[in-house]
Amino acid sequence: MIIHHIETNSCKTQTHDLSTMNHELQIVTTADGSKTIYNAQVGEHYHSRHGALQESLHVFVNAGLDYFLAQSGAQEASILEVGFGTGLNFLLSAAYCTNHQIKLQYTGIEAYPLTAEMMSQTGYEQYIPTALWDTYLQQYPDALKNEVNTDAHTKLQVAHCQLMDFTTIQLYDIIYFDAFAAVHQPEMWELPAISHVSSFLKPGGVFVTYAITGNLKRMLKSLGFSIQKIPGAPGKREMLRAIREL
Repeated sequence: MIIHHIETNSCKTQTHDLSTMNHELQIVTTADGSKTIYNAQVGEHYHSRHGALQESLHVFVNAGLDYFLAQSGAQEASILEVGFGTGLNFLLSAAYCTNHQIKLQYTGIEAYPLTAEMMSQTGYEQYIPTALWDTYLQQYPDALKNEVNTDAHTKLQVAHCQLMDFTTIQLYDIIYFDAFAAVHQPEMWELPAISHVSSFLKPGGVFVTYAITGNLKRMLKSLGFSIQKIPGAPGKREMLRAIREL
């Protein structure tokens, strides 16, 4: 059952104004023609240079959302995303759920939110319904403060804080773990962070991420997950899907 009381989600401390890092960002085109953003301060792209659209669809929508719905037979889903970024994972998930008449509650965690103006330059409107795109850009500033409806099927909130400052009484069906790579953000791939975010996943819930390492597998196993090593998006041989044991 999806819980719709947004006051149950909170950040201990809000961090950074929306324009703090935007001057360090550059729109770039990836190998599949879709755009992503390069963060010069971090030295990392928000999505795979081999294809932002392909990666988002393969790792998160197909291996996460579609897999969960197929396995559970549910007509609703709740997703917690670590690293909301450009909103591409949300937009594709929302479009999928609208197309399949699935109710979606989506919470993103983002310490350094982009501005709506920066997001409008990504060109993602070509991959989703126009009405969803227009509503998303209009509602995004409010979503940083409260839960908003982006269409009749979808609710969105973006928690503007560091991962370790995020708290909620809610448990989610799916976790999209889309933090920057460990070489640039090692603390996001260590046990305290993985344990913290995993605590918000329901028994039987699905954890997906584009990366797979021996250390990550060991951590998730120690937290009560069964590990699935599956083919990765273009540019990566493998990715990780983990199921929280019942």
